[in-house]
Parts: sequence; C-alpha cells; structure tokens
Amino acid sequence: MKTVLKSTGLVLVAGVIGLTGCGKSRETVTMAGSTAFQPFAEKLAEDYMAANPAVNITVQGGGSSMGVQSTLLGNAQIGMADLVKLPPEAASLKGYIAARDGIAVVLNPANTVQALTLDQVRGIFTGAIKNWKEVGGSDHAIAVISREAGSGTRSSFEQIVGNMKLSGDALIQDSNGTIRETVANDANAVGYLSHGLINNKIKSVTVDGFSCTETDIMAGSYKLVRPVFLMTQATVSPACQAFLDYILSEAGQKLIHENGLIKAK
Repeated sequence: MKTVLKSTGLVLVAGVIGLTGCGKSRETVTMAGSTAFQPFAEKLAEDYMAANPAVNITVQGGGSSMGVQSTLLGNAQIGMADLVKLPPEAASLKGYIAARDGIAVVLNPANTVQALTLDQVRGIFTGAIKNWKEVGGSDHAIAVISREAGSGTRSSFEQIVGNMKLSGDALIQDSNGTIRETVANDANAVGYLSHGLINNKIKSVTVDGFSCTETDIMAGSYKLVRPVFLMTQATVSPACQAFLDYILSEAGQKLIHENGLIKAK
C-alpha cells in the first residue's frame, strides 16, 4: 500500500522514498545501501526535494555490501556504507564521508547492567559469557541479537571489538530497527545499533567507562565508532552531484546532526 503525502508529493513505499506527481518529468537520483544511514538519507532527500521539485530521489536499504555492489553495477548512483573503511572492491569508486556514527551496545531498560568492558562485550557476543550474572546482572541467560552478514554495522562492530566469531546462538536481525524492537521486547537481550537510533525503549551501556554520546565520541574516548561513506562512480549526473553537495554542505550536515548523527567534520 502506498502512503501519499499530497502536500509535498512524497511517496513512501516499502522503505523506498521518492517524489511523484504529474506533469514534467523529473531528474532521478538513486541511493542504496546502509540501513543504519537510510532514515537519515530519507530525511535529507525529503528536505532536498522540497526545495528542488524537479529532482526525484529514491532511497533504499539493503546493507552496506549492497551499497557497494549497487554503485559498482550502476544500479544506484549513490551507495551508502557504514564501515570502518571501504573494501578493496570499492577502490574504483569515489568515496565521501557523510557522517560519523557510534555503535551503541544496547539492553532492555529492565536490565540492571549499566556498564561493560570491551572484553565483556566480546565475551557476550562470542558466547564465552552466557549469563548476565557473569557481568553483574541477574541470573538469566543472555539473548544475543546481531545483524546479518553483509551489514556494515556488524562488520564495523566485529572489526573494532576484535577477535570476534559471533556466537552460533545469536538471533540474526536484518536492520537496526529490528535490533531495537527485539531488545525492547526482551529483558535479557543485548544488541548493537547506530547511536542515532536509540530511543526510550532501549538503553545503551558504557564500554570501558565511556558512553556512546557525541561528547565521548568526539573526544576519541568511546571506541565503537565508524564513518558513514557515500560512494559514486567516477562520473555522475549534475543532479546527483548537486544532491551530494547538499549532503556535505552546512545545511545538510546540520540536518544530519539534528537527527542524531555526528557531522562528517
């Protein structure tokens, strides 16, 4: 079912954002990739299309790996990837850092645990630590929630934590949003997600004494941090370049920051 916002001509269809309407044809810009950055890309697209009605921007998720592949194949003009660094196969693409994002380790608010060390985080997600009482919580088995293979958030999390082989008992979810909802509905669950998507249904814990907040991230104290990359082929359309310029502009960076991520610079 399509949801049409008639006042702006905006259409949201199964996680895709775009502009529709009758009359003149519109220049199209396509984005795909990181589900962590997808909600922010959608907000940027809405804001840009409101000021530039001749441009139609579509935004799809699919994960960071899809962002790289879609850009290489030309299926998307702009790929999105939330990775510590771009993979070798992206070497032929132009890369832009659009934002910086903390990866928060999140629990259900009913969980009494407030702080973990990086070693404890590693132990929990590898399955070496199986009960909350081992890290100061209640005597109950830990339900580990993780992203799927190919997720930029998972790749970054495992790379930064180090020596990671995910527990075979982990429940796999396909987006930051489903991680959030699963943890919100299970008092013994633990997951990780973009700090820009934390809400009052979940809570983040400190890691090695530092919190997943802009202050600690910018100070370099909180270590679970990765950039958000936008990628394009060597040559792009004027409409695509103009939208990229907007994202990296003061106005675009302000919108990103207001919605919970950290500016690129």
